[in-house]
Amino acid sequence: MLARFAEALRRNHALEHATVAVLLAKHGPMRVAGRASLNGFLLYGDVDTEEITACAQEALRRLRAGEASLAVSPHCGTNIAVAGALAAAAATATVALGRPQGRFANAFMAAMLGVVAAQPLGHLVQEHLTTSPRLGPLEVVETREIAGNLRKVHTRGALD
Repeated sequence: MLARFAEALRRNHALEHATVAVLLAKHGPMRVAGRASLNGFLLYGDVDTEEITACAQEALRRLRAGEASLAVSPHCGTNIAVAGALAAAAATATVALGRPQGRFANAFMAAMLGVVAAQPLGHLVQEHLTTSPRLGPLEVVETREIAGNLRKVHTRGALD
């Protein structure tokens, strides 16, 4: 059961990323943020509801056509989480295992190396853990305005 929920989140997360990629390609740089759920995703930004639906439909079509790269985003929170975890682990290990002299400088450098290493690792974590371009029977049902610039894109079939 948990595996089904995780796969549903991964599918909707991929569609969220692809939808944002399509929006950015059409309209250029803009402030937009998303959050996947079991039955779709939330999207926050100054974008028309119908435009979000059209971009989500295009994203769905393009993912199905094999554009799996749309599922991975350089703007994803997964990248931030991976960078934070690596930086914290590297700094903690340096402090715990290092000599007292230069402890702060060494921990700082270790944390910076962790952030640098997180760049490719965040991409891999998205690709293999937090998103899935294999959408199965996923379909976009509708987009509703929640409040102001917050919209909910409802999907069906993510749990199948």
